[in-house]
Amino acid sequence: MRHANHNRKFGRERNARRALLKSLAVALIERGKIKTTTAKAKELRPMVEKLVTRARANTLAGNRLILSRLGKMEAVRKLTKEIAPRYTKRPGGYTRISKLPARVSDGSPMAIIEFV
Repeated sequence: MRHANHNRKFGRERNARRALLKSLAVALIERGKIKTTTAKAKELRPMVEKLVTRARANTLAGNRLILSRLGKMEAVRKLTKEIAPRYTKRPGGYTRISKLPARVSDGSPMAIIEFV
């Protein structure tokens, strides 16, 4: 039974799924806005928001944890120096998901996820 198992699997094994979310998170941090499927955006949102909350404190331990999640020091620097300071007064809700028309090739529902 899959009770309380709300994570999407995306037809991938665990390591591939983690790598997918990691690359989407790095792309979002580097670009500020990405276009992806609605399901991937909905899975990405809690991950990125937890990272931003951790980056707001700007501690060594927090930065190391963010680096372990993202795997890219440039993304950690941008998150702690540019993105997180914008949200010091905000109590969460750092990202926005806007729905787009379905993709032409396969009909997948698309969305844009961006920082507010």
